[in-house]
Amino acid sequence: MRITVFFVGEVHDDGFNASALDGALRARDAGLAEISVIDGVPYKEDVIRTRLGQVIDRCDGLVFIGGQGNVATPEIAAMHPDKRFAIVQGHQTGPNLASYDVLQEETAFLAGALAALITKTRIVGHLSGHRVRPGLKGRAAFAAGVSYIDPEITLLTGFCGTQDDNAVSRAWAEAEIEAGVDVMFTMLNAARSGAIEACRAGGALQVGNALDWVARDPDVFVASAMARIDLGVEQAIKDMVAGHVPPQVVELGLADGEYGHLAMGAEVPADVKARIDQIAMLIRNRQIDIPDDYKGPEFQPATGPCIATA
Repeated sequence: MRITVFFVGEVHDDGFNASALDGALRARDAGLAEISVIDGVPYKEDVIRTRLGQVIDRCDGLVFIGGQGNVATPEIAAMHPDKRFAIVQGHQTGPNLASYDVLQEETAFLAGALAALITKTRIVGHLSGHRVRPGLKGRAAFAAGVSYIDPEITLLTGFCGTQDDNAVSRAWAEAEIEAGVDVMFTMLNAARSGAIEACRAGGALQVGNALDWVARDPDVFVASAMARIDLGVEQAIKDMVAGHVPPQVVELGLADGEYGHLAMGAEVPADVKARIDQIAMLIRNRQIDIPDDYKGPEFQPATGPCIATA
């Protein structure tokens, strides 16, 4: 079976896309399918539609990576009922379209709890790029995790409008740090480098996502929210090859296997680690209700090369 795995943005981004690519390459190496990768597509709906139309005749199935596919993928799936489609981190379905949602919000909730437990300034931050559903859910969960520990802690949160521009992400991160943030949760791709530079210069700790950033840069990263997007991609490909495209959103979380955990650095105190493990168990047992909507204030830097949040 010929399967195209479709990415918005660069695939080697040290983030969400890189994790998804790992899953696609493992599926390829296991001989599950003949897999091709399309990447570098900008987040513009007309460009996405055009590029999908250009590649769909060359494959039997297509896996779109990211919530950026929620608009165009259902349209092209309806136009090609003989082919199979999936969106990883999507929420659209159809007769030949399934969505797979690795519950990033569960590890984001843990990230929020950790930030609240270790902040000294009592001001924590969140920074993401595109306002797509997975990122919005992750932000809501992080905010809920902070409040779960202490609702009086201040949260500065924003979407900088890009997953790849490091000048923009650095300006946003610097602004949050200048406003008092000493622990920041980032859901970024290639633009993470800008946030890392800001945290290193400003003495702030960062909680990463998607990959194990604690192992990569322990001087900056106190933890990393490991939502296993790669496993979601593998599951989507396995189902597609088997001819099983469930017309539903398949949720994959802590209760379903090794789909997520919070990797923590050696400097995190033992009692804090134990508290996080306890909260993770409550999530696994579905004893914590994680919201998917955030209604609090938004942070907007006053100066710098910043993309508007609207």
